[in-house]
Amino acid sequence: MVSIITINYNGWQDTCELIASLKQFETYPYEVIVVDNASRGDDVERIRSMYPEVLVVCSDRNLGFAGGNNWGYNYAQGDYILFLNNDMVLKQAMLRPMVERLSDKRIGGVSPGIYYLRKPDRMQYYGYRDMTSITLKHTTEPFDFSRKEEFLQPKETEVLHGGAMMVRRDVINRVGKMPEVYFLFYEEFDWSRRIREAGYILYYEPMSIVFHKESMSIPPATPFREYYLARSRVIFARRNNKGWRRLLSCSYLLFLVMPKKGMIFVQKKRMDLLRATFQGTCSGLLKSL
Repeated sequence: MVSIITINYNGWQDTCELIASLKQFETYPYEVIVVDNASRGDDVERIRSMYPEVLVVCSDRNLGFAGGNNWGYNYAQGDYILFLNNDMVLKQAMLRPMVERLSDKRIGGVSPGIYYLRKPDRMQYYGYRDMTSITLKHTTEPFDFSRKEEFLQPKETEVLHGGAMMVRRDVINRVGKMPEVYFLFYEEFDWSRRIREAGYILYYEPMSIVFHKESMSIPPATPFREYYLARSRVIFARRNNKGWRRLLSCSYLLFLVMPKKGMIFVQKKRMDLLRATFQGTCSGLLKSL
């Protein structure tokens, strides 16, 4: 059986849409565990009333991404654990190819092909390469629609996708749960590295497909998002670099990347404000004519 763990945070509609798509398309044996990360409204009551067969466990505080998933793992009964974002939806069965891939004991974890829900001809995940050690820049080749068939080949990957990753229970027992020090972002990069360091390989399975709404719980280009992205990059550098590499990487992030991103963010907000003011002024003038 597969234990599917998903985190809900003020997003009961997305969580229920995910569960509905599982019930509609999935045929492989599974259970669903919803971890409510201290939602402010009546999310828990809504989810339980719509899907009473689903186990909903509630936290009195926001445990973050890794903390929530780890807590849900405590309730899992399956030998295969699928950590799945609640802003994902299925359009076909997806579990069996990943389970079959994990029957190879050399493989510690597998992620499916991930497409953008609103742009279904574009792939978000087709296997990731690890980041550069000093600058922590992504090195994965961008998706090219003209070469789509090349991106649909199963292959070993260096990084699983945090939004949809299946890991065997025996691997978690050996490697440990997700690192909770991050709260948000970079957990899958760190955990993927730990799994590989334990001697396992990771895999991308394109026969399994899931569609991602993208950033429903965490809106893009907000101070909240930028803060945790920057914070997690520094934590990742400290945990995964040693000696002069750690010093160089942290210095690069703290004194070059963060100030630059801060300036860009402030400038963007100023431009958005000026644009809104200009549009409002023009609209007022037109109405007065």
